[in-house]
Amino acid sequence: MRVIFTQDWHSPDDPEFRIWPAHCVAGTWGAEIIAELSPKPEEPQIKKTTYDPFFRTDLERILRDFDVENLVIVGTVANICVLHAAGSASLRGFRVVVPKDGVSALTEFDFLAAFRQITFLYRGLALSSASGILFV
Repeated sequence: MRVIFTQDWHSPDDPEFRIWPAHCVAGTWGAEIIAELSPKPEEPQIKKTTYDPFFRTDLERILRDFDVENLVIVGTVANICVLHAAGSASLRGFRVVVPKDGVSALTEFDFLAAFRQITFLYRGLALSSASGILFV
């Protein structure tokens, strides 16, 4: 299984900060991947400047180069970054699986709304646990 990390990576004057308070400013501690998940040297890291990790990044090319067809998406925040990643992947023809125990949200409503959209709008598969994913 391939692992690819995405990082929120914003300039100090990012227009997104008009919507959300400043966060994940490039080169700061808050933009770094937490130590418990430390990427291995062969695991790509995509620095994304929007909710959508495919927007103006090499993510799709990397996935196509690896002949990826199925994506397991985990992360935070369910109704923002996870939802946009799942939607954008689905619209590019990838099959999307999102384990609920691999996702966090700011509120329970946001969590449920995100999974409703992932499954209904984008036809992604939502699993209650990552342990239900079989890699063959």
